[in-house]
Amino acid sequence: MLSAVLGAIPAQAQEEFPFGFLMTLDAARMPGSKRIPSLEIGDNGEVVLELWCNGGRGQFSVADNTIIFVPGAMENRNCPPDRAQADSDLLAALGEATTWRRQGDLVTFTGSKSLRFQINTN
Repeated sequence: MLSAVLGAIPAQAQEEFPFGFLMTLDAARMPGSKRIPSLEIGDNGEVVLELWCNGGRGQFSVADNTIIFVPGAMENRNCPPDRAQADSDLLAALGEATTWRRQGDLVTFTGSKSLRFQINTN
């Protein structure tokens, strides 16, 4: 019984929100690009975003499995229209996310769309 209890402790620790980690969107690269969007989440929920083309900052607020994302200032780079639209869509989906779930190194934000991110552990 003791081993069952001790075995459950690391699983609980893995289910915490990934403050202090860099995560990459679980998506294929866009044609002609090497970039995949990433979120670098600070210890207090501050976020550095690198999207399909643009980048910027934002803030996550987390309570249990509820999440609120507020985008901050975005750097407008010279983006092709398809990547600019993909950036806007991704920001909108993050802003509409209301819940999150973590399973190991995968974090899913759910709202009007589900967005899955891989925690970079290397």
